[in-house]
Amino acid sequence: MNRRPTLLAAATLTAAAVLSLAACGGGDGDSKENDKIAGAESGEKRESPSPTASDDGIERPEIKLPKDVKDVFEGGKTGDAKKDAVLADNARRISSLTEAVTVDAKEHPALKFYSSGDALLSAADYAQGYYKKGKSFVGTTRYYDREVTFLKGGAAAVTYCMDATKTYPKDRKTGTVDRSIPASDQDYSFYNTRLEENEDGVWQTTTVLATAAAKRCMP
Repeated sequence: MNRRPTLLAAATLTAAAVLSLAACGGGDGDSKENDKIAGAESGEKRESPSPTASDDGIERPEIKLPKDVKDVFEGGKTGDAKKDAVLADNARRISSLTEAVTVDAKEHPALKFYSSGDALLSAADYAQGYYKKGKSFVGTTRYYDREVTFLKGGAAAVTYCMDATKTYPKDRKTGTVDRSIPASDQDYSFYNTRLEENEDGVWQTTTVLATAAAKRCMP
């Protein structure tokens, strides 16, 4: 049993899933009107993080992770400003998904800010899967061997590895963390993603392909 499931390419989702994403930050093809994400029900309100201005002048939604959740990114500076911008938005996209899974909130604006197309649908499906099972996770996830390749037409491909051996499943209702699960090959995944720069200058992830138990990512 792995600590965290690998984020795979988008499944076939219905229009209802896309609509539910706007309301609660996640959704999948089995969503119904009475499916709710924790923190969004019983009239309880929580304000979304305020957008923040980055060094590039773009107004970005703030991403706040719980104190016991951390994403560590290696290799963010290449010496090429354009590649560094792509890697920075790749990292923000990953953390926006981490936030969507681990933070109970009415909305998760960063998820839609850094993802579009199939990647947005797969992210919504992935996050909603955690909520439906009443699960979350804690710990540190490491992202490494991150490389950028520019494609014809102006898009970029970012490949990277994920090491989830230091993360642990958490029960949303009780807060209980299961630290008994041993590390396994399933905790190492390889990702191949496509990013496109939108009119605001944000490099949005548009497609995600993933390989679980990736030998190239294992120590």
